[in-house]
Amino acid sequence: MNRRKLLTSTRLLAGAVSALAASVLAAGGVTAAPGPVTGPAPVPRLELDRYLGTWRQLAAVPQYFNLACARDTQANYALDPQGDIAVRNTCTTWANTRNEISGTARVTDPETSAQLHVSFPGVPSQDRPDGPPNYIVTALGPDYSWALVTDPSRTSGFVLARAAALDADAWQQVRAAITAVGQNPCVYLTSPTTGGDSRIVPLCVG
Repeated sequence: MNRRKLLTSTRLLAGAVSALAASVLAAGGVTAAPGPVTGPAPVPRLELDRYLGTWRQLAAVPQYFNLACARDTQANYALDPQGDIAVRNTCTTWANTRNEISGTARVTDPETSAQLHVSFPGVPSQDRPDGPPNYIVTALGPDYSWALVTDPSRTSGFVLARAAALDADAWQQVRAAITAVGQNPCVYLTSPTTGGDSRIVPLCVG
C-alpha cells in the first residue's frame, strides 16, 4: 500500500470512529456528568506476577495513537531491573508493517497494585515517568484470561486477553464489567486479531 492509500485508509477509519462516537452521543448512549465523577474502582488486588506477559487487545475505545494499527495489537509486560514494569506495545499497520513503542509502568496504588502510571518517552503528555494513575485494571477474568483497563476519566478502555478469542460467556462478563465501570459497550470497537475476530464492530453489536 502506497503512502496516499495508507493516509486515505487511516482517514476513513478516523472518520468512521468519529461517526460512531457521534451516533452514540446522539442516541443518548453517553451523557455528560453534572459534576465531579468518582473514578473507576480498581480490582481489589492485582497479582503482578500473574499479570505479566503478553496480552492481546480484542477491543478498545478508539484513541488517536492506535489509528495506525490494522490488526494484532498486543502489549507485553515484564519486570525491569528497577522493579518497574517494562511495557512494549506492538501491532501490524495498514501497510502491513510492524509498529512498536516501549515505555514504563509504575504502580501508584500499593494496596491493590491495580492502578499504574504508564509513560512513553518522546510521546507528548505521556513522557513523564512519574504521575497520577492513567492505567486502572477494573476487572479480571478469575483465571487472568482477560482484563478490562481504563483510566480515571473513562476516556480510554481496553479489553485484553491471553488468547486470540474469548467465548460467549467471557464476552458477557466483559460487557457487564464495562457497564459496571460506567462505560458503554457501544464505544468499544473490536480489534482484528489473527485467529480471532477479523471485524471492527461495536461491542454492543455482538
